[in-house]
Amino acid sequence: MEKTTKPSSGYIMVFLVLLGIIAAVFLLVARAPIGAAFIFLSLLCLPGFFIVEPNKAMVLLLFGNYKGSVKANGFYWVNPFMTKKKISLRVRNFENKPVKVNDKIGNPVMIGTIVVWQVEDTFKATFDVDDYENFVHLQSDAAIRKMAGLYPYDNFEAEEAEITLRSGVEDVNHSLEKEISERLNHAGIKVIEARISHLAYASEIASAMLQRQQATAIVAARQKIVEGAVGMVEMALADLKMKDIIEFDDEKKAVMVSNLMVVLCSDRSAQPVLNVGTLNQ
Repeated sequence: MEKTTKPSSGYIMVFLVLLGIIAAVFLLVARAPIGAAFIFLSLLCLPGFFIVEPNKAMVLLLFGNYKGSVKANGFYWVNPFMTKKKISLRVRNFENKPVKVNDKIGNPVMIGTIVVWQVEDTFKATFDVDDYENFVHLQSDAAIRKMAGLYPYDNFEAEEAEITLRSGVEDVNHSLEKEISERLNHAGIKVIEARISHLAYASEIASAMLQRQQATAIVAARQKIVEGAVGMVEMALADLKMKDIIEFDDEKKAVMVSNLMVVLCSDRSAQPVLNVGTLNQ
């Protein structure tokens, strides 16, 4: 578990080391044997100095034992035998190149993602995984594959309320972020944001699926046209009857309805035919 620590000030130790070096010089000039010891001790202290920059941390180890993490900015000194490992706490992001995965119904799709993350627990990032940066990439890829299998790409035959990769962007991104966060928590990584940056059918089925989408759109459009045409025919018959313009028997009404439906539902302009006889001809 992460433990925050604050070592001795480096400025005080610099002053003491300089005093030790000055004293050693005077002792050596005076031919005192202890002067060499002062030089040795001063040089021994030098590896203990280090600097912590903004949004950086230093993990301290002493003979394999974790002694704490330094997160506060500054110039410090610690036991020179301590091992120091620097870790960045800055917010980082990477974009996964589109990978081929299968959606809920088995269609191959290409998905690319963007993940924004930062190290939150320096102990876990250092000791619980070998390489936390590589761990982020691998686990993000695994999360994408799992998330893609939970949703269909589109809802051609599904219920309208079902979430899909294409239409349920917010829900899918939330599911992706949650899945990645759970995986990266083991490495002390905080996921700030995860979202899909690229989504498309795989090349081998893209053409067929495009035709299917077009056919679905055409059917939906025709359905709207028919619904509108039926409403207009009903309105026309009701107005004619209310204004007592003409009386229709069932046969004539059927002919008129047929003609109006052809005119309203046709995808081409109607070609009028003039009747020079009677209505019954």
